[in-house]
Amino acid sequence: MPRDDDSERIQILPVILSGGSGARLWPVSRQSCPKQFLALSGDRSMIQQTALRLAGDARFLDPIVICGADQRFLVAEHLHEAGISPQIVLEPQGRNTAFPIAVAATLAAAQAPDAILAILPADHQIGDGDAFVASLVKAATAAAAEPVIATLGAVPTAPETGFGYIQPGAALDAVEGVFEVERFVEKPDLETAERYLADGVHLWNTGMFIAGVGALETAFETHAPVVLRAARAAVAQAERDLDFLRLAQEPTAACPEISFDYAVMEHVERCAVAPAEFAWSDLGSWQAIMKAGAPDAAGNVAHGDVVALDVKNSYLHAEAGGPMVAGLGIENLAVIATRDAVLVGDISRAQDVKTVVAELKNQDRPEATEHQRIYRPWGFYETLCLGARFQVKRIVVKPGGRLSLQSHLHRAEHWVVVAGTANVLVDDRETILIENQSIYVPLGAVHRLENQGKIELELIEVQSGAYLGEDDIVRYEDAYARA
Repeated sequence: MPRDDDSERIQILPVILSGGSGARLWPVSRQSCPKQFLALSGDRSMIQQTALRLAGDARFLDPIVICGADQRFLVAEHLHEAGISPQIVLEPQGRNTAFPIAVAATLAAAQAPDAILAILPADHQIGDGDAFVASLVKAATAAAAEPVIATLGAVPTAPETGFGYIQPGAALDAVEGVFEVERFVEKPDLETAERYLADGVHLWNTGMFIAGVGALETAFETHAPVVLRAARAAVAQAERDLDFLRLAQEPTAACPEISFDYAVMEHVERCAVAPAEFAWSDLGSWQAIMKAGAPDAAGNVAHGDVVALDVKNSYLHAEAGGPMVAGLGIENLAVIATRDAVLVGDISRAQDVKTVVAELKNQDRPEATEHQRIYRPWGFYETLCLGARFQVKRIVVKPGGRLSLQSHLHRAEHWVVVAGTANVLVDDRETILIENQSIYVPLGAVHRLENQGKIELELIEVQSGAYLGEDDIVRYEDAYARA
């Protein structure tokens, strides 16, 4: 049995997995800005909350964050805003969870071989941060004492059919309150889930894993060697891209798309589980969001500008800046309104929202993956009005933000400054514009927009031309290495 002070000497390396599109939370969560970047529970985004739970504790090293290349600037901005300094690793394409965990083990073997890795999804809700850290440290202490892969198991509070389950076995000798895993159970039907809830034994599988570098590498070498080879090759051939580490494309593409549970956890001879002493949810559906809210006397949960009359057991959500939502005489519904899409469905079918997204993709609808507000490393833009041969956008540039030096083949642009100061280059002429001033950018002109001020620059852009797509852009220089 380890001494009481053993946990104080452990070094834990958080690995935050920031992948996925959060399709079951459409239309609020989409591929261009999935749920980990949304403030679904509290004032901070889910990824900020995940990183901040471990900040300021000497036992935790600076995290590694693994994300898709398209979301690199969102990850960097959110964590910088939270005061976190991570190593950000870019996947050229998503390969489920086994590949990024193998990448993390490969990086840790070179950077922190004695550390215990804590693999954490970026988008989970934790009810008690102190209890979470205590459970995590307990699992890490077990992983340091024995070459096991540990996980955290949440105590079920409902017969949930959307989660996998864990059946604990015998107590682990190394650490009190940690158990060997008897078996992992797939997502059950309702009758089975009710039985698991009643027996008081089974735990929800949170998808959080804790293990030493050696234990992870051995498990991959034994049960998923193809994944480990791909990860090692992707790291060996990786390239620096500004502050990011960009994994190599070819070995990443060659890796099978498989989860860590299927590739490794269901096959290892010994793994452990620490029952979580905190409330947990993956916030993976609108029903889960509703359960995490504070219901009124009729069982409704409302978010935003909502009016509910004779409404029961429903979730009503109005996005800021979008239309108000009024419900009348409805029951057991989810009504989600954003600026450009409305979802209405039976709350009990919340897990099926991803089928709506799939159908929208089949129809090549941009609403399936993109918000009207599109984030860029310099700020964001959003479409206000789109018509034949014209488009009106609102553009916001952060202090110090600088758009690429570019031109367009099919459109001209008119810029009107609403707030802040704009430094504008059009061909060889540089102009400073303040509030209520405007400028014209002719078709084909080489131009750049920059905010050298200390407050956000906001302007209205009116585009006119035969083609207004975002791919009508020729970049000559770019501060964010996109040229």
